[in-house]
Amino acid sequence: MLDWLRRDPREEPTLEIAGRKVPVVIRRLAQSRRMTMRLAPDGSEIRISIPRWTRTEDALAFARSKQSWLAIQIEALPEPTHLGEGSSLDFRGHRFIIRHDPALPRRPVPDDGLLLVGGPESSLAPRLKRWLEGEARDVLAADLAEYCRRAEQPVPPLALSSARRRWGSCAADGSIRINWRLVMAPDHVRRSVVAHEVAHLVHFDHSPAFHAFLAGIFEGSVPSANRWLKENGPTLYAPFG
Repeated sequence: MLDWLRRDPREEPTLEIAGRKVPVVIRRLAQSRRMTMRLAPDGSEIRISIPRWTRTEDALAFARSKQSWLAIQIEALPEPTHLGEGSSLDFRGHRFIIRHDPALPRRPVPDDGLLLVGGPESSLAPRLKRWLEGEARDVLAADLAEYCRRAEQPVPPLALSSARRRWGSCAADGSIRINWRLVMAPDHVRRSVVAHEVAHLVHFDHSPAFHAFLAGIFEGSVPSANRWLKENGPTLYAPFG
């Protein structure tokens, strides 16, 4: 059972980190035995998980004791990506220039290096984000089906993730989660992550057998895809504005 200690935004505890006030969101976990803290991927809040018996005041004191670490994390976040007329957006490894005209259809349409999109400018950023998520679900589902066919495995449930620390995961029950922001990366990078998680359906470890199996189902270079993620992955987390 999970209890979220969310308050009225006007009463929500905040910490001043790197010159900005950051909300602190606390959750109690019945199975937790220690306090953990992380920053939301976009830096919008500090998330603290605590055992059920821990006092809220202790969680806040813990966050205050880690202000220097939090400042480093916030300062390392990519600058917000402004999405509007003339700005750029990466999609499947290609950079598109946004052409916004309220008279155009609201659903974005890639067209020869341009991303044509209509509707009101005030809702442009959230609509583009929803479009990316929808495209991600479609291409990731197709990737998953293809690699499961190659691995001779049934296609498991797919969920989209926005986790900052992991691009993909495979649970013990076989369900797979893939970060939707990979739809902005080149196709071979996104597909390498899906192939990696499918390989875990056969080898639930990182043994030599796992790596050999992955090499057998993935058509590209795993080291090359990993290098791209190491060098460019953080840019995919730039918040939309």
